[in-house]
Amino acid sequence: MAESVPVSLATIAIGITFGVVAAPVIGTGQAIVMSAIVWAGGAQFAAIGVVAAGGTPVLAAMAGASANARFLPMGFAIAPSASRSFFRRLGTGAVLTDATFILARRDGGARFDRSTLVWGAPLQYAAWVGATAIGAVGASALDGPERLGLDAFIPVFFLGLLVPEVFRRAANGRRYRLTKVFPRPAIAASLAAAVTLGLTPFVPPGIPVLGGAMVALIGLWPPRRRSAITDEAAVRRDGAASEDPRPDEEVSA
Repeated sequence: MAESVPVSLATIAIGITFGVVAAPVIGTGQAIVMSAIVWAGGAQFAAIGVVAAGGTPVLAAMAGASANARFLPMGFAIAPSASRSFFRRLGTGAVLTDATFILARRDGGARFDRSTLVWGAPLQYAAWVGATAIGAVGASALDGPERLGLDAFIPVFFLGLLVPEVFRRAANGRRYRLTKVFPRPAIAASLAAAVTLGLTPFVPPGIPVLGGAMVALIGLWPPRRRSAITDEAAVRRDGAASEDPRPDEEVSA
């Protein structure tokens, strides 16, 4: 849970921003209840944007669901590290956030720390709901989050999650080095980013994230295995090399 403290501080800033933005659109109480039930910043901002533009609740829900589509590949990624119990796996998925996903990564994403996935969530949840309440109640005192620069916290938050994945502290703890990038995840991430950015100017909010999430699923495609014939040929070749005749040793009289 200690790892979640810095992230929760950023969550407070984003939660206040949401409360300030949402309260004039749906009301103070509704904004707080929405954060308590939905607990998904990207989806909530997308839904409020649709409602503010005059969209129907159905369109708002669709926009929110599209924004949350990124959790689909994230769920596939953590599945091997989750508990075997169905209900525990369901609970782990329910409390998954962008921050806990990053904080729980181990061995370059080969596995995820289960306790971090689960116990990193309560503090972030409390910070999100409490900050939403503060922002919603104080919305009347602000013309918009831009006055305090709160709107800048959202990109800064995600950049803060990205930096530790790009730079890792070296073994001596004195300097940082670039994290080793594996081809398959790098290709999947690059294609997902390209699709998301390419769709953004042309489609409604939320759809670019959905498209990027679908493209990112190619990172889960299993690597091609060599056929049994190829493996057998390699074994025979290695065996033949080890059985090469050695020159006869001269025997002294």
